Formats: sequence, C-alpha cells, structure tokens
Amino acid sequence: MKTKKILVLGGNGKTGRRVAALLETQKDVEVRIGSRSATIPFDWEKPETWLNALQDIDTVYITFQPDLAVPTAPEIIQKFTTLATQNGVEKMVLLSGRGEREAQVCEEIVKETSKNWTIVRASWFNQNFSESIFLEPVSAGFVALPKADVLEPFTDADDIAEVVTEALLHEKHNGKTYELTGPRLLNFEQAVSEIAKITKREIIFQAVELEDYVKMLREYQVPEDEIWLVNYLFTEVLDGRNSYITNDIEKVLGRKAIDFTEYVLKTSKTGIWNKVNQLS
Repeated sequence: MKTKKILVLGGNGKTGRRVAALLETQKDVEVRIGSRSATIPFDWEKPETWLNALQDIDTVYITFQPDLAVPTAPEIIQKFTTLATQNGVEKMVLLSGRGEREAQVCEEIVKETSKNWTIVRASWFNQNFSESIFLEPVSAGFVALPKADVLEPFTDADDIAEVVTEALLHEKHNGKTYELTGPRLLNFEQAVSEIAKITKREIIFQAVELEDYVKMLREYQVPEDEIWLVNYLFTEVLDGRNSYITNDIEKVLGRKAIDFTEYVLKTSKTGIWNKVNQLS
C-alpha cells in the first residue's frame, strides 16, 4: 500500500498537534509538521517556505493563523492552495470558523482550487479555557468577559482532531462540509462556574463591556493580532448565530461529542487551573 504523505499546518497548535499525534499512529502514513520551528520550516508570512514544505505531499491539513477572517487571508489561501495543487497535492482539509462569513470566502477558494476537499467548521473550543486566552484568568480566579449571556456549544479540540483525521485519511469525506459543536449550550458564566465547581475553587465571573475587555487585554500586553481576533469574534460571531447543536461529530465518529463537563473533569486532573503562581 502506498504511503500517504500528509502536511499538518499549525502542527504545534491546539488541533494541529492532536491531528499529528493521531496520524502518527496510522500505518502507511508519513506526517510532516508545518510550522516555523519544523525541520522543513513553514511560515504563512514567508511564501518562499511553502514549496519545500509541500514537496512530495499528497494531503494537507490547513489551519490559518491568526484566523481566516483577517483581511489578508483570502489572497494568502488562494496563493497557497493554487501552489499546492500545482505541485501534486490531491486533497486539502480546511479548519474554518463556524458562523464566520469571511472564513467562508476562504472555504470557496479551497473548493475551487483543490482536487478534493473537506471543510471542518468549529467555533469556541473547550481548550480556550486551558490552553489559550482564558487560562490565566481562570487560574487567577477572576474571569471578566463580554457577551456573557450568549449561548455557545463549546467544542472539544480532541473531537475536532478526530474528525479532521478521518477526513484526511478517508475519501468518503471528500466534498463534505462538517459543522462541529459540543452536545450542550452554555454561556461563559456557566462554563466558568462548571470549572469552579469541579476544581473546588472560587472563580469570580464578571460581565464587562467589550471596549473595557479590549482595554484590559492591552494592559496585559496581549499581542495585537490576538486582540483583533477576540474583538472580531465577540462583535461579529458571538451574537447567537451559533447557539444551536449539530450531530456532525457523531455522524463522522459514530459516538457522542465530548461534553464540557467531561472536558473539565479530565483537564482538572492535570492541575493546570491550580497553578496560580504561574501568573506572578
């Protein structure tokens, strides 16, 4: 059987490293990590790195940083996917934003330029609370967020990675768009409350105006591209448009999606939320 060579862009990120780990357990699969620190470097901002990373690759998992919604994304995705197809890539799986109209422009580019494609849409990850921007506030015991009452079906990165891996490996997913959600709707305050309850810690939640939140992020010296993305998500996406559940995870994996409580129970055992001293 021919070895399938798969390039995982963002191979050190939340979904990318999980996808790479799953692929490395497969027979007849060779995984190449696409990142600036990889043996064969890949950098979205340096197109001169793209061709070497694509050499002899059959399939690509595309995650774009910071987000497909940024104004420069369509042009970059157009150039990359065109180059990939011209150099023998047979299939691309794109991680897209659920409910992001701007991201859908990039989806259409992938569909037009790829020989075969699968689109995987997701929005807020469970892991935003343990591997991303909400980790420090949760650890410190004080979380202030805007749009506190909007319901979101938080999706687990492990589920996303499994769906992506299935799409990368099996042709039956060609031409499909999957919209992934967790099995339950929660608002941010409810999510933080679950973490507090399970970790037996006091975590204060405070609803704030978006402009005050952005100001606070700047005071904490959060990078401007992350602030732009957070501002975009809270203004353009977190308006209730994603406040519904799908069964696409179950459809692809044959099992229920991971519930937020299940994620919190598992993550709490790592002690990540108890490392308050990491903030000082």
